[in-house]
Amino acid sequence: MRLVILDNYDLASEWAAKYICNRIIQFKPGQDRYFTLGLPTGSTPLGCYKKLIEYHKNGDLSFKYVKTFNMDEYVGLPRNHPESYHSYMWNNFFKHIDIDPNNAHILDGNATDLQAECDAFEKKIKEAGGIDLFVGGIGPDGHIAFNEPGSSLVSRTRLKTLAMDTILANAKYFDGDLAKVPTMALTVGVGTVMDAREVMILITGAHKAFALYKAIEEGVNHMWTVSAFQQHPRTIFVCDEDATLELRVKTVKYFKGDNPQVNHCTSLILSQFGFYKTFTF
Repeated sequence: MRLVILDNYDLASEWAAKYICNRIIQFKPGQDRYFTLGLPTGSTPLGCYKKLIEYHKNGDLSFKYVKTFNMDEYVGLPRNHPESYHSYMWNNFFKHIDIDPNNAHILDGNATDLQAECDAFEKKIKEAGGIDLFVGGIGPDGHIAFNEPGSSLVSRTRLKTLAMDTILANAKYFDGDLAKVPTMALTVGVGTVMDAREVMILITGAHKAFALYKAIEEGVNHMWTVSAFQQHPRTIFVCDEDATLELRVKTVKYFKGDNPQVNHCTSLILSQFGFYKTFTF
């Protein structure tokens, strides 16, 4: 597990975008070799998506041979509703890049058989060869995707009832009217994300500081589902300074590389991944 701390939201977003860009470039995707990317929604990844669009428009990055799988979608919200995750992804990312629409997979919250939709989604991920890099965000209560507190840490894609904290947090997208906020969603499971070869979790803002503390300084706990990723062999938490407010000073200094040994190891990792050859950090 690694924790990357940047000064602010913009720098954290840029770091995450560069990381994604480098992983795709180094993979050398082609017609018979697609890079598979898991993607989140919400306010946190918007900055990252803007930078990825910038890299694409500058000619540095192509999504022609990339397949994507989104984390979740509301149940009962029309696909063309401005707050559906289909709309979010197309308006904020997909329509600005060269991805084949057939390779952009988003759960259908209006499917006749919701369980069959979830099962089919898992099958599509498996047929794609699994997720190479799953990017995620969390809520203030530490949930990832819509795996609310108390969710099984080995769960798969399924139908979930949303916690009141999540409904309250999402009300801002529905004119502040709780009655308009969907109460159910389809979501990948914690186990689904854990199966990815690599996971990068974006955590920004002081309102998520306690969740970050729970994610990395305490033990694995199904009441804080993001904590499960302590056990993933390749997890990177990317955060800004505000998100570290609940962490111990020693923890922050350690991950910032104040320890010379850690700084040396970080340099080796960056060199190994080829970061200095494409986008430097």
